[in-house]
Amino acid sequence: MRPAFDPALYLVTDTALAGPRGVPDVVRAAVAGGVTAVQVRDKTASRRELYALTLAVREVLAGTGVALFVNDAVDVALLAGADGVHVGQDDLPAAAVRALIGPDRLLGLSAGSDDELAVALALPPGTVDVVGIGPVWSTPTKPDAGTGLGPEGVAALAAEAAAGGLRSVAIGGIDARRAPLLTGVDGICVVSAICAAPDPAAAARALREAR
Repeated sequence: MRPAFDPALYLVTDTALAGPRGVPDVVRAAVAGGVTAVQVRDKTASRRELYALTLAVREVLAGTGVALFVNDAVDVALLAGADGVHVGQDDLPAAAVRALIGPDRLLGLSAGSDDELAVALALPPGTVDVVGIGPVWSTPTKPDAGTGLGPEGVAALAAEAAAGGLRSVAIGGIDARRAPLLTGVDGICVVSAICAAPDPAAAARALREAR
């Protein structure tokens, strides 16, 4: 049975932005402020480092009910006992990832266009649990993500996803000021708005209040 998953405020970690505080401490504060899901992402880490980081974050999340995803690295997610994996369109195919992780873990897939969303919607029901729609606005944390869809573009894709039975989160350039502009999605996904904040708990609270 797949774990409960609340996508309302989904944090993607950034080791560089967390700085000397460290990702686990940022996650701890963010969850205290209202984060409901966490994805461990570190493109520069070795598999061993990513595994250690995921274990550390999993320990922080123990007993909170907050779902833990790992970005891209299916092997790390399985070994570390994460709740799920998130993959992009250029990573392993979602159907293959589902076969690897089995029926009891969550799977997220990025979708930044009608064509990419169509890939998710064409999969057998239950393959993907949530689609990450974006970028809403261009963002320095993912410069290769393309030009922003804007709130209207995100709302249109979110409506398509919902019609196909998929939950969605918006990602890309979101902060507490912009969060109220987003409609139709089940949640918002942030990186720098929390990881770079002087007070991650306060930043998370502000994002929850803005929605």
